[in-house]
Amino acid sequence: MGKTTTAINLAASFAAAEVNTLLVDCDPQSNATSGLGFPKDPDRVSSYHLLVGAATAEEALLTTALEQLWLIPAHKNLIGANIELVDADGREFRMREALAPLRDRFQFIVLDCPPALDLLTLNALVAADAVLIPMQGEYFALEGISELLDTIERIRAVLNPSLGIEGVVLTMFDDRTNLAQQVMSELKKYFGEKLCTTTIPRNIRLAEAPSHGLAALMYDPRSKGAESYIRLAKEIIERQPDFSSLPSAVSSQPEEQVLTTGDTREHRSEVTVGPEASDARAGASDGSAAEAASGVEEIPVADEMDKSA
Repeated sequence: MGKTTTAINLAASFAAAEVNTLLVDCDPQSNATSGLGFPKDPDRVSSYHLLVGAATAEEALLTTALEQLWLIPAHKNLIGANIELVDADGREFRMREALAPLRDRFQFIVLDCPPALDLLTLNALVAADAVLIPMQGEYFALEGISELLDTIERIRAVLNPSLGIEGVVLTMFDDRTNLAQQVMSELKKYFGEKLCTTTIPRNIRLAEAPSHGLAALMYDPRSKGAESYIRLAKEIIERQPDFSSLPSAVSSQPEEQVLTTGDTREHRSEVTVGPEASDARAGASDGSAAEAASGVEEIPVADEMDKSA
């Protein structure tokens, strides 16, 4: 359970809270697409067509089983965009420009990144307002998190000054182990309030749900995994300055914001779910939610985390 599981279930939980939400699959593996019940179809308009300018985001929209959740699917031909756009002008801004007409329509836009720091991930991070980083409570995740943060800083310095960190969420978390507790303690010291209080446990229902083409809250709403993602969505929503409670209790729509995976509010919010922290050393970023930087605080520089855990 990493970036794609978080992207699917966080977006579904936003939608269940009566918030218009868009999930954008930016990964050529297209697991977020199949995880919501859509088979692979090379003839369908996808995120590839957005990047190469062959279609608009409106043309790519698909409705899902959840009334307030929409999807822009992906296909394996998306990997060709890395080559096709190598000499294109403004290639890093293609996704941002493609999604711009939809920002008024959706309160949260969640982008699921590939597990590698390539042009596709770069486009998602440039389009996003904030990054949500899902990571496992293990040693290698601590190794990778510093690499991911360095990448975010480089993007912020050159391409997207408003890119912020929405938070870090521990996935596949087993609070019975000393290692998991030690990793959480180190992350808490390093990230402070940016570490989400909600953790996602190991849960068989979360693993089963994609094979049925359903988000966990539709497959088994009483499972611990589904309940954890609902709590995570509520936590992220309540962090937004224009939400004092769940969107269903909000009568007016706030401004815009974008989270990249995952991570959106009644601001039009784009959240990028990047590669997982455990893969960041290889250029992967499981970061999950990029949100409008207008409300995101910059993480202060801290001493290097103790990785001895």
